Amino acid sequence: MMPDAVPTNALMQSLYDSSIATAIRESPTLFPWIESLHVLMIAIVVGTIAIVDLRLIGVAAHRRGARQLIVDMLPFTWVAFVLAVASGTLLFLSNATGYYQSLPFRLKLLAIVVAGLNMAVFHLTAYRRIGDWDDRLPPPAAAKVAGVGSLTLWLLIIFLGRWIGYAYPLA
Repeated sequence: MMPDAVPTNALMQSLYDSSIATAIRESPTLFPWIESLHVLMIAIVVGTIAIVDLRLIGVAAHRRGARQLIVDMLPFTWVAFVLAVASGTLLFLSNATGYYQSLPFRLKLLAIVVAGLNMAVFHLTAYRRIGDWDDRLPPPAAAKVAGVGSLTLWLLIIFLGRWIGYAYPLA
């Protein structure tokens, strides 16, 4: 047996011992329902982001410029992201001490932060000049880099999310 890489701290233990965490952990159906919601929301997040990213890479969207596509997809992405974070938080609470020590879990959180930074950089650079390239193909290099980076990060996030359940110890 491998020694714990990260000692469990008091905060993680108190989260684990909370009544919400206990209810989720001890219910025969609550964890699977929350996990199903989480997976569905991640699918919507990644799906809507992929539609935009593919357009940024240069795949033509059906009768839409990049700006309109972004405007149309963003509300779905944000609602699904908020629900994914809420359901993910509940899943985390059910085993805070185990997830706290999980390398794939930590890498997933890091990848989500990097994906957010990628989006921020895109909005501060290429998106500010979208009027110059909105309907034009191929898009500028900065848009392509943002699209490829985003797609790569979200695929990594999915991979790491699945890896969490198979990386031990998660006691």
